[in-house]
Amino acid sequence: MIKGATVMHDLRMIHTDLKPENILLVSSDYVKVPDYKNSSRSPKDISYYKRVPKSSAIKVIDFGSTTYERQDQNYIVSTRHYRAPEVILGLGWSYPCDIWSAGCILVELCTGEALFQTHENLEHLAMMERVLGPMPQHILKRVDRHAGKYVRRGRLDWPEGAASRESMKAVLKLPRLQNLVMQHVDQSAGDLIHLLQGLLRYDPLDRLTAREALRHPFLAKVQHRR
Repeated sequence: MIKGATVMHDLRMIHTDLKPENILLVSSDYVKVPDYKNSSRSPKDISYYKRVPKSSAIKVIDFGSTTYERQDQNYIVSTRHYRAPEVILGLGWSYPCDIWSAGCILVELCTGEALFQTHENLEHLAMMERVLGPMPQHILKRVDRHAGKYVRRGRLDWPEGAASRESMKAVLKLPRLQNLVMQHVDQSAGDLIHLLQGLLRYDPLDRLTAREALRHPFLAKVQHRR
């Protein structure tokens, strides 16, 4: 996925809709292995199986929303759960919006669930702060007039602006990024957390580029094992 983004960005193309549905396995071949974890029977009973792909090679698809870099890119892009903060806040977007999406996808691959499960902008931004910490002042000061309602007195208007108690609860139940990853990863958790922190930086100018991410130690280890 990161390699695909690198190729696209080198061609000055922005995918704008990276999400799990747009990342496919190259081969559908798989092997069956015993799935003792989900079996209620004895470990000797291998009647429960899971299908494991023979190859981890993937390809990025669906270029219907792909665009070339321009100066006036302020319209809404990306599927909600994978949408970067600069898109929601009307700050304009470019290649880094793909990188944010990639970070969200990696967390989802790690945990099995979408990182930001929401359909409302303010709640979405509050979830980001819950997982990643407060948004920088210089970003909140630049929001466009449509997103201005999400900011009050120099900070995100949360929880005061929450639509409901359920919305507040949905935000509060989220752990910090480090804790979330460590719940699911034993080995290489530190490298993965460091990579995700680079992919999920609020300021798109500070976010890792696709090529920088590709050189990260975590991905270097993955490629070496392959």
